Amino acid sequence: MALFIRWRKEPLMPVALLLASLGLWAFLGISDELGERETHQWDEKILLSMREPSDLAEPIGPDWLEESGRDLTALGGFTILTGLTLASIGIAVLLRRPRIAVVIAVAITSGMALVQWLKSGYDRPRPDLISHGTVVSNASFPSGHSTMSAVVWLTLGLLLARTQPSRAMRIYLISLSVLITLLVGMSRVYLGVHWPTDVLAGWALGAAWALGSWVIAVWWDRRSAALGDVVGN
Repeated sequence: MALFIRWRKEPLMPVALLLASLGLWAFLGISDELGERETHQWDEKILLSMREPSDLAEPIGPDWLEESGRDLTALGGFTILTGLTLASIGIAVLLRRPRIAVVIAVAITSGMALVQWLKSGYDRPRPDLISHGTVVSNASFPSGHSTMSAVVWLTLGLLLARTQPSRAMRIYLISLSVLITLLVGMSRVYLGVHWPTDVLAGWALGAAWALGSWVIAVWWDRRSAALGDVVGN
């Protein structure tokens, strides 16, 4: 009964838990299929469809599109995400929201550690059909840029949206974070540095991590508020 009452106050919590579970299920499903030749053929087909047939070293489209791909992929890079994370933690501290600062720090650092552990465990080689459009230095699965862009941008978008009274603003913030996450992942395939399944798995895992972090933040706020009421009484 207590759980039902809490869910009435935060009706999106069960939805978030369901989506997080589906994300983990999708990640495990994709990782389980890595050895299947059918999946690899699908990866190759999509990757090659984004290259010039006469010169596989060149992605399709004009030069400015390739440059835009590099700009977009930087939004999921270590430097940008680290800076964004530190700035967000600083803002939360200045606004006297220490719980939010802790959730951001733990969610993102643990997500980063998980990605590195998974990469070393699966140790999937990068695509070797074409030349890479940007520098890469580690294993391919899951896509670190795709996973961490989902972890960072979605976590921050969800937490920030929860502070907004306007429904339109909440929808806008979450939609923007989703759009950035999708563009980062697509840029990785377009630049030839990841298989499509690397990106799909990264999106699924990162989204599940972000949703789980949001649920923890909501639960912590509710618990702290309940304890405050008890102490006040």
